[in-house]
Amino acid sequence: MLARYRSLAVPFAVVAAVVLFYMVNPWFFPAVGSTERGIATVAFWVLMIAVLVLLFEDRNAPEATSIEVEGPAFTRYLFSNTRAGLIWLPVRLFLGFEWVVASWDKLTGTGWINDGGSSLLGFWKGAVAVPTTGHAAITFEWYRSFLQFLIDHNAQTWFAWLVTFGEMAIGLGLLLGALTGIAAFFGATMNMSFLLAGSTSVNPIMFAFTIGVILAWKVAGYYGVDRYLLPRMGVPWHANTGRYPGATSAASAG
Repeated sequence: MLARYRSLAVPFAVVAAVVLFYMVNPWFFPAVGSTERGIATVAFWVLMIAVLVLLFEDRNAPEATSIEVEGPAFTRYLFSNTRAGLIWLPVRLFLGFEWVVASWDKLTGTGWINDGGSSLLGFWKGAVAVPTTGHAAITFEWYRSFLQFLIDHNAQTWFAWLVTFGEMAIGLGLLLGALTGIAAFFGATMNMSFLLAGSTSVNPIMFAFTIGVILAWKVAGYYGVDRYLLPRMGVPWHANTGRYPGATSAASAG
């Protein structure tokens, strides 16, 4: 049904770019919290979501599978060759242990799942606070509004569980090399959430490494469960194809 509207992706993207230019350029910058900025923010995200939906539909076009810009040989090797899995293995282990340790501290310590998420609530309140001098921890007003909504509805009581076990799931996925790309995606999402709230710590380094793992999702878990799992599952757009060399017999056994 959406195929007939694929041609709208380009004009929608152009309008979204104009709206974003209006929001962030230093000459016509709308005031934080103003009605104009709120309308522009909503319009930008609606347009970008529409573009993403239309482009996802565009994958079915006959010309969508053609490669128009050939990438450098090194990047093709790094992100698509199973031997490059050795490069991603230490990155995976570093990220995995960081997430598991962070989750374990929350499980065994106080302030998270053991007493209603009081530490998380304190973190949120500190993040949304706007000091009389200096810069606020949160740059984007929409994210401050989101955290304030969670605070007003006592979401820390269940959100602390979500963070704790989410970190554990991400860590185990990366350590085991199981659904590595999905684990890395949610890890990057969590890193970005902490960064938007003004928390740096190891988040910038972890985010940078995680983006690499996401791009290398096909091979990053080769020295792990994905070596046998991905050939069995296939991928949503080409089911049961692209078997790893050396994993064919294991994937077809049974």
